Amino acid sequence: MNLRALVSVTGKPGLFKLVGQNKGGFILETLDQAKIKSVVSLSSTKMATLEDITIYGEEEEIRLLDIFETIKEKGITLPDTKSDGTVLRDFFREVAPGHDESRVYTSDIKKIITWYNIIKEFPLFEEEAPAPLM
Repeated sequence: MNLRALVSVTGKPGLFKLVGQNKGGFILETLDQAKIKSVVSLSSTKMATLEDITIYGEEEEIRLLDIFETIKEKGITLPDTKSDGTVLRDFFREVAPGHDESRVYTSDIKKIITWYNIIKEFPLFEEEAPAPLM
């Protein structure tokens, strides 16, 4: 799974593809059919690549990429994001055992489910991740 170019932007719903950089900041493109491009400045906006996002764990942090791989490999059916909190938590215990239940909120689980549903249709989902940059 190659998530290197996919980013989450604080305050904006959904995911974006990082397509370039200019003097004003980073150029992002929506992942929907519209392919709307926008420029975000790091001085006023926080963004994180999905590859770098981790979830609080009891012992150590759990990479989002590992959670996505678990869902994909096990063929786990995702619960609806409107499901009861207990259903969502049970699902997350299966895909992210050892997560810190006091610091991983239901809203976090919903966001991860939403992101997975967005990226599972893209070719990047089946690609191998490129080697880490040195």
